[in-house]
Amino acid sequence: MKRKILISVLILSIAGSGCTTSKSEWHSYSGDKTIEHKVDSVLSLMTLEEKIGQMTQFSSHGDITGPIVNEDIEPYLKKGLIGSIFNAVTVEGIRKLQEQALAESRLKIPVLFGYDVVHGFKTIFPIPLAESCSWDLYQIKKSAAIAAEEASAAGIAWTFAPMIDIVRDARWGRVMEGAGEDTYLGALIAEAKVKGFQGNHWKDLYNTNTILACAKHFCAYGAAESGRDYNTVDVSDRTLREVYFPPFKAAKDAGVATFMTAFNEISGIPCTASKYLFRDVLKDEWQFNGFVVTDYTAINELVPHGVAQDEEQAAELAVNAGVDMDMTGGVYLHNLKTLVEEGKVSENTIDNAVRRILEMKFILGLFDDPYRYLDEKREKETILKPEFLQAAREIGNRSIVLLKNNNQFFPITKDRQLTVALIGPMVKNRTSMNGEWSARGNKNESASLFDGLTEKYKNTNIKFLYAEGCDLKEPGTEGFAEAINIARKADIIIAAMGEDYNWSGEAASRSNIKLPGSQQKLLKELKKTGKPIGLVLMNGRPLDLSWEDKNIDAIMEAWYLGTMAGHSIADVIVGDYNPSAKLTMSFPRNAGQLPIYYNRKNTGRPLPEDNPKMDYRSSYLDVENSPLYPFGYGLSYTTFQYSKPSISSGILTKNGELKVSVTITNTGNYDGEEIVQLYIQDVTASVTRPIKELKGFQKLNIKKGESVTADFIIREKDLGFLRLDNTWGTEPGEYKVFVGNDSENVQELKFSLVE
Repeated sequence: MKRKILISVLILSIAGSGCTTSKSEWHSYSGDKTIEHKVDSVLSLMTLEEKIGQMTQFSSHGDITGPIVNEDIEPYLKKGLIGSIFNAVTVEGIRKLQEQALAESRLKIPVLFGYDVVHGFKTIFPIPLAESCSWDLYQIKKSAAIAAEEASAAGIAWTFAPMIDIVRDARWGRVMEGAGEDTYLGALIAEAKVKGFQGNHWKDLYNTNTILACAKHFCAYGAAESGRDYNTVDVSDRTLREVYFPPFKAAKDAGVATFMTAFNEISGIPCTASKYLFRDVLKDEWQFNGFVVTDYTAINELVPHGVAQDEEQAAELAVNAGVDMDMTGGVYLHNLKTLVEEGKVSENTIDNAVRRILEMKFILGLFDDPYRYLDEKREKETILKPEFLQAAREIGNRSIVLLKNNNQFFPITKDRQLTVALIGPMVKNRTSMNGEWSARGNKNESASLFDGLTEKYKNTNIKFLYAEGCDLKEPGTEGFAEAINIARKADIIIAAMGEDYNWSGEAASRSNIKLPGSQQKLLKELKKTGKPIGLVLMNGRPLDLSWEDKNIDAIMEAWYLGTMAGHSIADVIVGDYNPSAKLTMSFPRNAGQLPIYYNRKNTGRPLPEDNPKMDYRSSYLDVENSPLYPFGYGLSYTTFQYSKPSISSGILTKNGELKVSVTITNTGNYDGEEIVQLYIQDVTASVTRPIKELKGFQKLNIKKGESVTADFIIREKDLGFLRLDNTWGTEPGEYKVFVGNDSENVQELKFSLVE
């Protein structure tokens, strides 16, 4: 109690005093003059060493998410030389660290505690790539809000999420953390995630059930060459601004509190040393007023990148580029004072960074009460609430993509009498259900597919037989005989296969994206039995399923769905939920097509759709150009028929609008949801444009036998791009509109934009 009073007295005693520090470069995040004045007042009392301490973040090693840095943090903590700690978990553990920070430090500035709450804290939701396939912005926001409520109840006030990198190469393991290949949808999901974590207004961050969000990784990390993590990126400024920047700009506009640097370089400059990214674009052009944190040891890594001769120069490059906080590397802590004394870094640059960090601590209320998040009773009552588990189950339902369903293999309704062989390493697997970046989720308590199915079909005439068949990763045929014997005794086979959870995520790139180990070989043996096979996949990336698509009766992409995974999948298999999800990443025919994405550009020798064998065209000799499953693709247990779309006019004026309408009829036997998609192509422009770009979608619930009309409004602002003169805007000319149920199965309309 005395410590709390001491902090309050400190703030009150300086609140009326003038602040002599310069404010250039600092723009208040909140715009609240009271908070701004408090920040300046605290800053005026700080020594240079204490300021640099606020720019320093260390890991408690309560959880390991990067290379271990052998640094004893306790002495720095007691001196007030650590601004943030991450990977500390539980109310009890965080309280001890906060007490250490406040007991002996001179100014009693509270520590900010962060953690990777990527897709849930204790209640684990589907991995972000899976969740994005729901195209359900409300549910995506809801899952982030629940994650924030659980994390904040455990003492966490900051998450290093959402990851909003656009991803087009399935070899890169971190595709599982993002929203896929499309910029338009990615920007909408970025906004939903930020508001889920933080609330709708900066004042909501004072509530103890919200946490600071972090837009990562700025920028273009998802474009790493050959899909190899941390690798070089070389993209044009045009591509940055049209493809990779928009989700980050959407996050900024949604009020995201922090940004994180990317590990990669762009055009020869590592992002953590890029003045262009963090000063020119983020802070000056976009007027971002929060603070920037590095990724794990990213400043240290400027040395092996080859732009800094030692860590002192690395610190100079990063701080002058506009990077405010050093994650776990200790580079600022050990070098910035010297750099200021040598005149290589101005103290005003330090002040600007510290103001941004202190403001967040005021907004969170940590100066009012450093222990306000630390309530053991609330922690116990909040974690794994039944309604949170139900929400995870429902969002899991909405994330499952039905890729193939010959002869209506799925659903397997309860009224049937069947013997089902459950075969594969994912049938009883629990540890992979959460996927990577699963925070404090208990891998051993997540529901397996076997759990879900046996619960769902109890007291029915559905009988299950089980054999693992093969290992998830390692090759071997030892279990084949048992699996084939079980399969022969059954009427149908459900094969559950995929990737081990740590085969996707950070540092988990793959050059071969087929099913690992002997899983495909086992499928080939099961195929020989002649029994119908339904393949249920649990994985973190698009896979090469070319053989499976040709030979397996039904394929269900279930991803990693989290705590309630097995129950979510069982809901869909039995037909209690009709699958509605659609892919947000294209599935290639083989890894040689990568990167592959729907909104590509034409070449001067495009391959005509009506003549895919034409010579001297942009094509492969051994595989089609098209993906196996395109962006926006996904089946339902019912069928939908689209009318011919209509457009209100063939002319769009500068301040006008067009309406595109299409009627969708549910012609099948189940109620279902359909995601209707609208794409646009600028046919001729001053610079080349993609063959189509997503510009709108609607998720419609349509009962069997009923029809619903989807209306889309097109305005001039929807057609903007970076023109030849590097200004953002439109050009008059001809446009095509495409409406359909995925990026390839569309109907076409035309209109012209006039001055």
